[in-house]
Amino acid sequence: MMFEHPDDEAILVLDEDQCWQLLENTRHGRLGLRVNDELDLVPVNFKTADRKVYFRTAPGNKLAELTINPKVIFEADGILSDQAWSVLARGTARVLELEEEIEFAESLAIDPWVPTYKDFFVEVTVNRVTGRHFIFGEHPERFD
Repeated sequence: MMFEHPDDEAILVLDEDQCWQLLENTRHGRLGLRVNDELDLVPVNFKTADRKVYFRTAPGNKLAELTINPKVIFEADGILSDQAWSVLARGTARVLELEEEIEFAESLAIDPWVPTYKDFFVEVTVNRVTGRHFIFGEHPERFD
């Protein structure tokens, strides 16, 4: 079991440290963006460092959208045979421009899923992280 659940409760609300522990050991997530009244959700490969989320991207909608509205939500989860978890990180994204920032992001070795050029590094400064851990089991019947 990843986390101990008090009184064998099926759902555990994770604290900030537990959320970051999961994010630090995960490499795939989804980035939620909003431009005007349009919402977008896109998969990304990522790494974390200093409680920030980093990913690479190419020119296109994702890059344009986060430039217009840098407020983002990031989600990652994991599912095993007997348990699962989900973490949401809310924050502000920015494209890295300074040479030393780009070198740092490159040192994280963020590997894209597909062999395409991803020349832009993005940093998400997280201002709130929340998460849940779930233990699987039989669905209870209300009148048993």
